[in-house]
Amino acid sequence: MFHLRTCAAKLRPLTASQTVKTFSQNRPAAARTFQQIRCYSAPVAAEPFLSGTSSNYVEEMYCAWLENPKSVHKSWDIFFRNTNAGAPPGTAYQSPLPLSQGSLAAVAHAQSLVEAQPNVDKLVEDHLAVQSLIRAYQIRGHHVAQLDPLGILDADLDSSVPADIISSTDKLDLAVFKERLRMLTVGGFYGLDESDLDKVFHLPTTTFIGGQESALPLREIIRRLEMAYCQHIGVEFMFINDLEQCQWIRQKFETPGIMQFTNEEKRTLLARLVRSTRFEEFLQRKWSSEKRFGLEGCEVLIPALKTIIDKSSENGVDYVIMGMPHRGRLNVLANVIRKELEQIFCQFDSKLEAADEGSGDVKYHLGMYHRRINRVTDRNITLSLVANPSHLEAADPVVMGKTKAEQFYCGDTEGKKVMSILLHGDAAFAGQGIVYETFHLSDLPSYTTHGTVHVVVNNQIGFTTDPRMARSSPYPTDVARVVNAPIFHVNSDDPEAVMYVCKVAAEWRSTFHKDVVVDLVCYRRNGHNEMDEPMFTQPLMYKQIRKQKPVLQKYAELLVSQGVVNQPEYEEEISKYDKICEEAFARSKDEKILHIKHWLDSPWPGFFTLDGQPRSMSCPSTGLTEDILTHIGNVASSVPVENFTIHGGLSRILKTRGEMVKNRTVDWALAEYMAFGSLLKEGIHIRLSGQDVERGTFSHRHHVLHDQNVDKRTCIPMNHLWPNQAPYTVCNSSLSEYGVLGFELGFAMASPNALVLWEAQFGDFHNTAQCIIDQFICPGQAKWVRQNGIVLLLPHGMEGMGPEHSSARPERFLQMCNDDPDVLPDLKEANFDINQLYDCNWVVVNCSTPGNFFHVLRRQILLPFRKPLIIFTPKSLLRHPEARSSFDEMLPGTHFQRVIPEDGPAAQNPENVRRLLFCTGKVYYDLTRERKARDMVGQVAITRIEQLSPFPFDLLLKEVQKYPNAELAWCQEEHKNQGYYDYVKPRLRTTISRAKPVWYAGRDPAAAPATGNKKTHLTELQRLLDTAFDLDVFKNFS
Repeated sequence: MFHLRTCAAKLRPLTASQTVKTFSQNRPAAARTFQQIRCYSAPVAAEPFLSGTSSNYVEEMYCAWLENPKSVHKSWDIFFRNTNAGAPPGTAYQSPLPLSQGSLAAVAHAQSLVEAQPNVDKLVEDHLAVQSLIRAYQIRGHHVAQLDPLGILDADLDSSVPADIISSTDKLDLAVFKERLRMLTVGGFYGLDESDLDKVFHLPTTTFIGGQESALPLREIIRRLEMAYCQHIGVEFMFINDLEQCQWIRQKFETPGIMQFTNEEKRTLLARLVRSTRFEEFLQRKWSSEKRFGLEGCEVLIPALKTIIDKSSENGVDYVIMGMPHRGRLNVLANVIRKELEQIFCQFDSKLEAADEGSGDVKYHLGMYHRRINRVTDRNITLSLVANPSHLEAADPVVMGKTKAEQFYCGDTEGKKVMSILLHGDAAFAGQGIVYETFHLSDLPSYTTHGTVHVVVNNQIGFTTDPRMARSSPYPTDVARVVNAPIFHVNSDDPEAVMYVCKVAAEWRSTFHKDVVVDLVCYRRNGHNEMDEPMFTQPLMYKQIRKQKPVLQKYAELLVSQGVVNQPEYEEEISKYDKICEEAFARSKDEKILHIKHWLDSPWPGFFTLDGQPRSMSCPSTGLTEDILTHIGNVASSVPVENFTIHGGLSRILKTRGEMVKNRTVDWALAEYMAFGSLLKEGIHIRLSGQDVERGTFSHRHHVLHDQNVDKRTCIPMNHLWPNQAPYTVCNSSLSEYGVLGFELGFAMASPNALVLWEAQFGDFHNTAQCIIDQFICPGQAKWVRQNGIVLLLPHGMEGMGPEHSSARPERFLQMCNDDPDVLPDLKEANFDINQLYDCNWVVVNCSTPGNFFHVLRRQILLPFRKPLIIFTPKSLLRHPEARSSFDEMLPGTHFQRVIPEDGPAAQNPENVRRLLFCTGKVYYDLTRERKARDMVGQVAITRIEQLSPFPFDLLLKEVQKYPNAELAWCQEEHKNQGYYDYVKPRLRTTISRAKPVWYAGRDPAAAPATGNKKTHLTELQRLLDTAFDLDVFKNFS
């Protein structure tokens, strides 16, 4: 019967027998694609005809018989009926007699054997029905699990019971059970009736409810399914398309008695609940009118996180990186990370003075880094909680990137040493698209962190929004299904169920190195914050919450009733923690100065001095010897792997590179190659990420070569430069900006000794990653005293290609620079340029030559501190014949040029110059071409501002003073309300003490970045050139 049940299950696993019959009668015949499993009741060795090719024939006959017993010979019909009745194959076979004397008797004998068998069809139908019932619970049991601790909402927003589950909200109530069973019987779904409840059924291999038993009565099968899937844990996993993973989960939740805890584990859980609960109560007593975004209603989160960390530590993890929103953050800092309580309490003191650099952030946004002993495993563990803004879920990819970096630097290629835990709110998890983007990075080769444990604090409300208005999916966690992550829903008022689920989640991550989601279905005892009144919008929910007994009290009463602890022990645990809080509160009054650096989430040991200052305030030359330049150039123009066939077009590109090296010149791609290659030689890891960066959007880079004859065979010449070089990572990203830029930002947080670059496919693509730019990159150091050296490469330029893909929106980056346009700094200060860089929040450049691009990339690493670098990169200049640099501009002693002054005839006779044009980037080449055509090389000087921020006041003052008779004009190809004009003009005016006006030559203001009409584009370009070189154009405005 086991064999029959297994084979039948392969054929009809999902529906009841009647449904299958109806369907089979109406559908056309189709080829069978299933594969049967041989499992006879007698050893195969004892039945020679069941081995070799004969067994395949037997299986085919058996499959045919299952579909239609009349389709096989009568002898096979008898054989299969006897086998399914329990007879071994040797006795099941009845040889047919020849049709001679006695043949009628033989036929009558065979017929009697058939009629003597039990009702096989009924047996098959009943077992199929039971298997369908088991599968229904595995798939849909979570829909009727008792997940809401308040008992007023359905976690899946649906109060109905799935039609194929014999269950209801009144679990195992006999009257309700009988009614449900009758309805399913009458409906013909299972074909079972009440008399079948005590019938014993064999269990399929796809369930573990039997434990050591292979068969159970139907009544017990249903009871165990109810206990496994319909109590305080709801398991979603049947969408996973991996049998081993599904079986693993079934075993963890179906095995009878598997969720057992020792008394010691229960006492530990109680102690952790005491700390979680009493911490919030202490803050409420001391600062009742302060916002703190407490954890009340989900106090079980603290023991949940500690369980995940304990189990992960036990499995070998020694570094856990966490990201979370504001709710419960202080509690996590205190009781999971173990931040000193006095440093948390002093944050509530309004008289505390800020001492560190920067503006700081509110206490429930700050991060922390701490290394300590895990008391459960007695192993060292490092915990890092990443600082985050109020933009919920924005920290998700940042945490992933930092985790990936830490894994990379310690050689953890499988995620066994470093892992991440992400906490989410229910409304944000369902509503924020960055969650989806982050999930889609989870299994990409250059982005995977080998599994993240996601914990959703499911308050069943978002600020004031009911979940029925906040999402279209049944659960807030449904987004995780896209990556086949199992989802464990659990009632947070059942602490032991929560602990078990968290233990399983940690084991899943350790076993399969894939994402997993724990959905803590809880409630929020207060409003959105402690000052908010939730009764305005959720009166019924909060009436129930006011009556709800706290989970600590419930669990304490349970353990007291079980004799695990007694009441005095419980009260002693409370008083012990209360005393700890009071003593820390007393010490916090001694804190007079707020040190934000005590909350640093990513320290860089050894990079700064002990007090966090740069080790010097100078930058060495960024030039290289000619031998190094030549060597890198030769590798860049060759294929360093034998028998590797590249594309013919690429051969021509490499040949052109080789010729440039011989001529001692570089274009944009070769300058980048030399900057990267030289840093790799110095042990600096380089990671370049973004959409299509391996080849380059404009087919200029070609850092990954593809064999034209062998699929997926690639070569990265940059990794063949030096014997002991640092590794070079270049990776095409998914079509995501928000998620990928956040990821790279996190990667850059981990170490200052790496050059991490993100390239937008086009400059304006950064606008979908604006949150990362606005909340992390621009103000990160000011808010969190956290330096970051990430580089943004943003292709920019008006090329007549329409309003999209033209502008990288430089005005946005310049507007967010922290320098004062009206204050002229002390230009005589030593190391003025380095001090400017140290004081700025980020560096913004627009290079006009490959050589300067080379220098600014190398300077990013050679500086004694780290600042984000925004580079507006060119498009047409990538192949412009004049956009070349000589090796001479890149040799030792050379530096990045913040300003490139005029070096033509105008500079030889500065008194004759009537107009000094300032510009940046590609428009310089348009201006020089037009100046030459008009023969005005002696009348108009053109100065390029390569570094826009920090603004080069000192160098520009020298330029203005050099041309005393020249009027000043700023020229740009962008529209007047965009680009650089509004940033440059007031600073230029400050530079010259407002002695002269600064005129404008460029496009008129516009809403769109560029026109979509090519002719209009050319007309606008010619108009701005006419303005730039008409020496009388501004006379009427003087």
